[in-house]
Amino acid sequence: MITVTPIPVFSDNYAYVLRAVNGQVALVDPGQAAPVITYLEAHNLKPDMILVTHHHWDHFDGVPDILEWNSCPLIGADRNKSDENSPAKTRLKTPFDQILGASSDFSFGGEKMTIIEAPGHTPEHLCFYFENSQILMAGDVMFSLGCGRLLDGTAEEMWNSLQKLRQLPDDTQLYCGHEYTLSNAEFCVSIEPENAALIARAEEVKKLRAQNKPTLPVSLGTEKQTNLFLRAESAERFAELRSLKDNF
Repeated sequence: MITVTPIPVFSDNYAYVLRAVNGQVALVDPGQAAPVITYLEAHNLKPDMILVTHHHWDHFDGVPDILEWNSCPLIGADRNKSDENSPAKTRLKTPFDQILGASSDFSFGGEKMTIIEAPGHTPEHLCFYFENSQILMAGDVMFSLGCGRLLDGTAEEMWNSLQKLRQLPDDTQLYCGHEYTLSNAEFCVSIEPENAALIARAEEVKKLRAQNKPTLPVSLGTEKQTNLFLRAESAERFAELRSLKDNF
């Protein structure tokens, strides 16, 4: 089994440390180096690999300093899927040692990792799913009670990506790139004030944030009851919700 530790970085991002029973360690989306290195040194750990879900700076900028501290393979998506003017073409100078896609045969800690191609937030965005450990690393495609903005993609692309995640088992534990759950809850409640599961989740989130605790992980079963974007019945309804949230 794999254990996951969130490392708060910047104002609301999470980087993640994954530890496998065989001792392997992976980092996911280390946007800032110092907090990650501090945690690793405190626990006498060194990463065996770094996994990157997408090209945005707040998920990637810690990589060069971490690799200088401890060299290891850097693994992620094909940046050539991004537009020529995308930051992926100009900011990310560190080359990947391995490119992943939906057909990639990849494992970590002896466990198969399924790579889910999930465009909508960015063209090359990947999610990482560990079936045996019931873990989904969703990056910025899906948040608890929310989803990523349509920065380099379309509503239809994002809706289709969310449908892929919706097919995963209810007991899958969601880990995502930002601590946005409190504001997402306020929006969702404004749309569905009679949703009992949503009201309960919103109260739970308020208590956790009041104690400065993460609202993650959360089960996909809970998200299927409460996340309006995940439950949207069509790309058109999703686009409507995304527009409302953008202006909330």
